[in-house]
Amino acid sequence: MPSKLTRAFFDRSVHDVAPDLIGATFLFNGVGGIIVEVEAYHHTDPAAHSFNGQTPRNAVMFGPPGFAYVYRSYGIHWCVNVVCEAERSASAVLIRALQPTHGVAAMQRRRGVNDERLLCSGPGRLTEALGITIAQNGLPLDRAPFELRARSTEVPLACGPRIGITKASDLPWRYGLKGSRYLSRPLR
Repeated sequence: MPSKLTRAFFDRSVHDVAPDLIGATFLFNGVGGIIVEVEAYHHTDPAAHSFNGQTPRNAVMFGPPGFAYVYRSYGIHWCVNVVCEAERSASAVLIRALQPTHGVAAMQRRRGVNDERLLCSGPGRLTEALGITIAQNGLPLDRAPFELRARSTEVPLACGPRIGITKASDLPWRYGLKGSRYLSRPLR
C-alpha cells in the first residue's frame, strides 16, 4: 500500500505539489480514486482567491499546509483544494478530476450517472460524487474523513493552461495524467 501523504508533503511550492499529486489516491469517507487532473494557484497569481488578501471565504488558504479549502464556485458547486506552502503563503492546488476506484456505486447514486468517466471529471462533479461540501472546509487532509496516498510509480504528465478563469489563464499550471480518459478536458 502506498504511503499516506502527510502535511509535510504539502509544505512545498504549489508547482512541486501539483504535479506530484497526479497518480495519488484521494479518498473522502472511503470514496474516491486516482487524481488525474489538478490546477496550481500561487498567492502571486491574480486568479488565486488569496491574491487580494484574506477574507472569511479564503481564510483557510492562509493557514498551515495540508488542509482542505472548499468553496462554492459560481454559486453552483463545491470545489476542493489542498492548501500548500508555508503558513500565510495562501497557495493551493485545486483537485479537478479523479479516476473513480473506490465506492463507485455510491458516486453513481450521488451523481445519478452510470458512466464512470463522468463521475469525477470536473471539480463540481468530483465533490458531488464524493459528498464533499463546505462542512469539510478547513479539515486536515492527513486524517479521516480524508485519506491521501502517494502514487506508487512514476506517471506520464501533461500540462497546459487552466480552465474556467479569465485572469492569468495562459499560465501552464494545469497538470494531468497524460492520455487519461477521466480528465475534465483533454491536455496535450
